[in-house]
Amino acid sequence: MSENKPQSDLFESPRSTWEGCSVLLDINDGDRLVFARLSAGATLKIGNKNCSLQPLLGCPFGSFFRVENGAQGPYLSRYTPSTEGNNVLEKGDGQSIDELRDNRALVDNNKAQSLTGEDINEMRRLGATGDEIVDALIANSATFEKKTVFSQEKYRLKKQKKYAPIVLLRRPFTRSICEAYLKKYPTRIGFLRMDTLSLLLSMANVSANSDVLVVDMVGGLLTGAVAERLGGAGYVCNTYIGGSPYPIDIARIFNFGDEICKRIVRSPLTDLFSVQNGLQKPDRITSPVRVEEVSRVSENVISDVIPQSTSSPVIKMSKPAKLGEKAPQEIISSWKAHGFSCLIIAAPELDTWNLVKEIFPLLSNSAPFAIYHQYLQPLATCMHNLQLGKMAIGMQISEPWLREYQVLPSRTHPCMQMNAFGGYILSGTKISPN
Repeated sequence: MSENKPQSDLFESPRSTWEGCSVLLDINDGDRLVFARLSAGATLKIGNKNCSLQPLLGCPFGSFFRVENGAQGPYLSRYTPSTEGNNVLEKGDGQSIDELRDNRALVDNNKAQSLTGEDINEMRRLGATGDEIVDALIANSATFEKKTVFSQEKYRLKKQKKYAPIVLLRRPFTRSICEAYLKKYPTRIGFLRMDTLSLLLSMANVSANSDVLVVDMVGGLLTGAVAERLGGAGYVCNTYIGGSPYPIDIARIFNFGDEICKRIVRSPLTDLFSVQNGLQKPDRITSPVRVEEVSRVSENVISDVIPQSTSSPVIKMSKPAKLGEKAPQEIISSWKAHGFSCLIIAAPELDTWNLVKEIFPLLSNSAPFAIYHQYLQPLATCMHNLQLGKMAIGMQISEPWLREYQVLPSRTHPCMQMNAFGGYILSGTKISPN
């Protein structure tokens, strides 16, 4: 599949997968989300079956696969899903065809299904597909025809997820990665929601040819999002306090080419100040996160988002492109002369005001900044101190709000379970101290 592998000088990811690329596998419409790196020997456990990921190589992103039983064992087979389940036939007068039916007479006594587990196992031994098993369950259900159209579709989907799991091959980019981590491991990204992350990038005016200073303590999600928006034009400098950089392993899932990886650099805060004229190195800002805690958070980033048992197979990894190298001296000298274009901070573990007070001299005048925090008070204190010091103007604290809707025929309504809180963002523009 070498023809599908991107060139090192290109930013655009190809439409199809290649060996060594990272993918997001969406199993049964979000029931399970898995990050994996594709290779010929990579495997994944779906239900109680181990399936090779080799059939996914060379396939376009957005392809659907289904677990099938073969002579050599279970395997992933590509297929085109049907959209009939989401369509409700209506009469000419707009009334639903099943409005006269309801489920009030149905009793769940486990006697409606005449097909036993032994019958299903026998069908599997004879090579029956998942769809054939689902059709057999429907045909042997005494109450299926009495259900409403919506109830029938729910019944079909429930059986399909069990006997014919569907895998969607998704491209890992900012939105899909953020949503996957927020769903299962929100603490690793500081409970950073996608709409909040989008506001951070917009309020900081991240655009091509910008030099963005980032304090990323959310696993590298912020660094990857900035680099994705820069598109290889400009630099993102991930600065840190002390001698150990913060982990940015999530940024490696983006499938960045070599050109973009060169634009993602690291530099300790003391080194950035050592080249500033007339500026002293800041005092050490103590972080409450211990080194062993940071290592524990960063491990197994490209892995199953849902914890698996110890018997689960280990997905083989290929060596990713290097990113986060130490910033070259000539680039630091350029930042010394012109300052950074903008600043984005997502560091819930640090004291916000002390960090901003030390970092602000590194920005150019009129540079926008955006600071995320899960709680309001640290941002309110920071905003008050910036106002007293006349260090910034146009400051505001925003609370993002998002409502998700289910959009289906005759079933459009807000989702029953939503994330009601997206944190807070302090934004503004730095001004000259003179």
